[in-house]
Amino acid sequence: MHPKTAHSARALRSQGALAVLRHVHAHPSATRADAARALGLSSGSATEITSRLKASRLLEEDAAPRTGVRGRPSPRLVAHPEGPLVCVADISHERWRVACVELGGRVLAEESGRHPGSPGVLRTLGEHVAALHARHGRRLRAVSACVAAAVSGTTIVQASGMGWTDISLEPLRPPGVPLLVGNDASLAGLAEARRGAGAGARVVLHLTVEVGVGGVLVVDGRPMGGATGAAGEFGHMPFGDPARRCPCGANGCWDLEIDGRAMARALHRPPPRDPRTAAGQIIAAAASDPEARAAVAAAAHALGRGVGALVNALDPDVVTLSGLATDLTATAPAALNDGYANALMSYRRAAPPPVLPSTLGPRGPLTGAADAAFDVLLTEEGLDAWNTP
Repeated sequence: MHPKTAHSARALRSQGALAVLRHVHAHPSATRADAARALGLSSGSATEITSRLKASRLLEEDAAPRTGVRGRPSPRLVAHPEGPLVCVADISHERWRVACVELGGRVLAEESGRHPGSPGVLRTLGEHVAALHARHGRRLRAVSACVAAAVSGTTIVQASGMGWTDISLEPLRPPGVPLLVGNDASLAGLAEARRGAGAGARVVLHLTVEVGVGGVLVVDGRPMGGATGAAGEFGHMPFGDPARRCPCGANGCWDLEIDGRAMARALHRPPPRDPRTAAGQIIAAAASDPEARAAVAAAAHALGRGVGALVNALDPDVVTLSGLATDLTATAPAALNDGYANALMSYRRAAPPPVLPSTLGPRGPLTGAADAAFDVLLTEEGLDAWNTP
């Protein structure tokens, strides 16, 4: 066989294997027949590809649970017990998590704890990541960090809620293992678009409210990260009072109109040390306290207005919300809907994009970080590296 022909044949085989792996990752426990139908493969091709993936310790076929229907259930395609793994390191404003995740998104192990808000937490995370690397060796193919911050490359450029600036996450990288870093809200949006409330939509705008507002625009399952990976800092758009200075250094940020700082201000309280907890308490009090209810409604209205502005600018099929945004929607739906409708251009109001609560909830950032890592691994280069001793 001519060398060019041989290369083309290898490339075609690799593309078929990647297509099956990506399908199984996106649809855990799919059968071989499911994958063949979804990918337009013949039964023979699906069998041949599956055999190669099993031989490469990438997939295994597992007996499906019996359903009570007559006949033998088809075996499911699942992650190989000796297959590739990724490590997710999740740093929020108050907590940290380290998880080990296999193909398909199943979490094999997870550790978590609280942190005082200082970069010293990276030492703790680094120790947990190193322990996973020591346990799994070359099976650990990437570390994917998700952080409540603006990021560029592997550096936190600004975490306003924690007071961090220019903090490198390289201490989380074991020798020879790739390190990916992403904003937690953007990664939650990636997961929501692929596996949650936005699944099936082509263009998904995801927004989350914790301390401020973050999110991402996902198009055809791909996050729009911007030139340096720092896109999605929607909370720092000037949708607020221009006389009010944000900790990020800008004036009039949308952040300051929505979270616990805005609600405390509406109640004539001092700025809370922990805006996330303060917001939760005020939202809980809204059921019986008219002043708290008014503060929540004002924040929900501000959220709706910003969503409308972003819909005008970005034209999504659907908007998904997570974090405190779902609590604001549930507590003050009329205020949010009023703000949303009034901010929309008139031609959009007859059939605006639906605004849907998250179905993944607090697991969204971890799920998205794992997916981002597997996006890098499920490539021709990733397969070549896995198959090279």
